[in-house]
Amino acid sequence: MSELDTKQLTEELRQFKEEKEKIRKLVGQIGGKSLLKREKYVTRFFVILIVVLFGLDVCRHFMHMNIPLPPLFSLEVAVMLVSVKLIWMVHSQTKVEHFQFWILNSIEYRLNDMSKDIKKIQDDLKQK
Repeated sequence: MSELDTKQLTEELRQFKEEKEKIRKLVGQIGGKSLLKREKYVTRFFVILIVVLFGLDVCRHFMHMNIPLPPLFSLEVAVMLVSVKLIWMVHSQTKVEHFQFWILNSIEYRLNDMSKDIKKIQDDLKQK
């Protein structure tokens, strides 16, 4: 292998490492641990709020307690909380799908580049 080939391979390896680091940083920003923890806390908050509202409704109907909330309030709030959670989940999934598309697109671009390089090398070898 010539010195020129070695330099080219070294340069490609350096570029690959740089791209790998950029991808790691992006993955950390989009789907990092902090987002997962925050989602867990929000989900727990929603579940606790729905359970409390359900408990208040049970107390109102079966224990005949006088609770100053309208009769369908807990149902309305529970439906709203579930709707908000579903919207949030769809939004998060859209971000993930966009990121996956971006990754696959960049892989395809790199593969096309490599294919062109291989064809060029093959043509050079055939000429020699």
